[in-house]
Amino acid sequence: MPEKPSDKALRSLLGRVKTIALVGVSTNPVRPSFYVGRYLKLKGWRVLPVNPVYPGETVFGEPIAPSLAALAEAGERVDMVDIFRRSSEAGAVVDEALEHFGDRGLKAIWMQIGVVDEAAAARARDRGVEVVMNLCPKMEWQRLVGELSMGGFNSGRLSSKLS
Repeated sequence: MPEKPSDKALRSLLGRVKTIALVGVSTNPVRPSFYVGRYLKLKGWRVLPVNPVYPGETVFGEPIAPSLAALAEAGERVDMVDIFRRSSEAGAVVDEALEHFGDRGLKAIWMQIGVVDEAAAARARDRGVEVVMNLCPKMEWQRLVGELSMGGFNSGRLSSKLS
């Protein structure tokens, strides 16, 4: 299993990211990629949906792009690529992200829960891009800001101070 970044590193990364390309988005509101993208959008990030199955449809107020290449051709800036694909497909997404955004300010590759590709992560890190694997940015942000505790989860963070 990949090493989990520190809370400080996660907070710093998510604080520097403004635009997220969400690869593998679904238009089905009960799919994890949909509600993760919706949450990130509601919290202030710009979410650019990517899925070749739904090109031209709109979700989160943005048209769904068929690929990261299409986003680059449209002149979009991407700070982070969030990957909702199988581990076996993640490497190709990472390579496409590095090709089209590696020299244009790409800060991070984030692979969702269950998605791990150490070789692709190494390629990204070699280009100076941060990598997070096997975690969800929605859940990590909720944990960092104390929102998970509202749902009854032990976030490992104290929500009040003793006087």
